[in-house]
Amino acid sequence: MPQLNPNPWFFIMLTSWITFSLIIQPKILTFVSTNPPSHKPTTAKTTTPWTWPWT
Repeated sequence: MPQLNPNPWFFIMLTSWITFSLIIQPKILTFVSTNPPSHKPTTAKTTTPWTWPWT
């Protein structure tokens, strides 16, 4: 069964992961996020209770 022979496919997988890890990933990680998270303090929202007409 040729599907069980890992000889060509393991090398292709290993080469693609090394390429991704060493070449592509550092280039992607150097981009600056266009929408950085804001560090504003969170304020508690005041809510008013709903007045039901039948109670």
